[in-house]
Amino acid sequence: MNNEYVMGIDNGGTVTKAAIYDRSGKAIASAAISTQMLTPRPHHTERDINELWAANIEVIKQTIEQSGIDARQIKGVAVTGHGNGLYLVDEGGHPVRHGIISTDSRAKEYVEKWQNSPEFISHILPKTMQSIWAGQPIALLAWLKEHEPESLLKTHTIFMVKDLIRFYLTGETFLELTDLSGTNLINVREHDYDDELLAWWGLAELRNKLPPIKRSTDCCGTITDDVARLTGLRAGTPVSGGVFDISASAVACGINSLNKLAIITGTWSINEYVTDRPVIDSALFMASIYPIEGKWLITEASPTSASNLEWFINNFMESEREKASSEGLSVYDRCNSLFASTTPEESHLLFFPFVFGSNTIADASAGFIGVNSFHNKAHFLRAIYEGIAFSHLYHTERLRHLNPALSGTIRIAGGVTHSPVWLQLFADVFQSTLEIVDVKEHGTLGTAMTAAVMIGWFDDVFAASNEMVHVSRTVTPDPARRQVYHDKYQLYKKLLSEMQSPWKSCSSYITH
Repeated sequence: MNNEYVMGIDNGGTVTKAAIYDRSGKAIASAAISTQMLTPRPHHTERDINELWAANIEVIKQTIEQSGIDARQIKGVAVTGHGNGLYLVDEGGHPVRHGIISTDSRAKEYVEKWQNSPEFISHILPKTMQSIWAGQPIALLAWLKEHEPESLLKTHTIFMVKDLIRFYLTGETFLELTDLSGTNLINVREHDYDDELLAWWGLAELRNKLPPIKRSTDCCGTITDDVARLTGLRAGTPVSGGVFDISASAVACGINSLNKLAIITGTWSINEYVTDRPVIDSALFMASIYPIEGKWLITEASPTSASNLEWFINNFMESEREKASSEGLSVYDRCNSLFASTTPEESHLLFFPFVFGSNTIADASAGFIGVNSFHNKAHFLRAIYEGIAFSHLYHTERLRHLNPALSGTIRIAGGVTHSPVWLQLFADVFQSTLEIVDVKEHGTLGTAMTAAVMIGWFDDVFAASNEMVHVSRTVTPDPARRQVYHDKYQLYKKLLSEMQSPWKSCSSYITH
């Protein structure tokens, strides 16, 4: 078994990754390729499915080649990817249209209509256990039904991104339960489709386009001969159901018991814990099924995390990127240096991290407040770093209200962990000790664990996490920073409330 491995594949909003792991969780090799986010209209975020599949082929091939191992030693494969969004294929398995990424907000009018119905609280929420937001399949399908009915007529199968890639790998058509439990498409309590629920969304006629449901650690087919030729994987290698990306991150953070709080910083601000009973609350983002029988993942999330920094870098830091490259550095090193050149006391410039909107605050858009002639690019970067941390804190306050027993120590993952100054900022804002696990890619490791369970290495993903995840270091808060960040955060929350009306006016103006 020491010479056996599992592979995890992760399709995020803009990057496709693959990695090979041994039983201890050590990454043997990995590869990543960026894919283009398409924005054909305001509030639309899409991707070319053919480009996506080509990226998957390439990262699998590169990872195997870099590892130097025989592909026969890879005993199982698993896929994760961004939750929600929408991927449609015709009867031949060809894309009907571009895939839609979960940051898409074109369908928010349907969300507002559903949320304002008294039946949502009384009849729908007890079945779905989650809020409704515009990037979910139900809203996107409702939008397509009205604006692109021809796309739905061509559609044979409705997929989530990871299930689409697994279909291309195996030729087998399934949706996986943990991912599906976060879509509002099923009765989460019953773990199955619900005709009355689909009818309430106005989507009853699409029931036959939804494939059978499998669990995370089920075998969902094997690598086909064609895929083996394209990727270097061995034909017949089993592929597990995989897992919802937020669950993959929790597993890879070592959330292997109850009442541990995890924060994942990526495209989305993800904040979560595992429990043995679901939480039904209209203010909660989501209670989804965890990849262990009888366990639930309680999540507060919004598209308000490190992707906001990516946006700023891509649009306003080209010269810094070129200079850093010429010096053999990363543009992120330059960002960290600029941030560190300022102090939290010298500026009360605030940033609302809503470049990709918000599923929790209607009509919210990104912006800086408090700009004056004193501020330079370093202050803008500090405001972005702080605003993202404040968004995470906003979500975790809700979770601690639901579960006061949550541990004070926080497991943290994602892009922030590559920046010592940003990690310290998070510790200071939360005034909590942070535990950083020795994992580079949480999505690939977390989903690879479902393959490890499938092939019999472990009894469940908690057992896999115990052996495959290791804490590498901790970051402790600076008590001297408590007051300044407390004051800034209180101002941030106050202005969030006061911005509701301007945001609504701005949204109405853009719409019309």
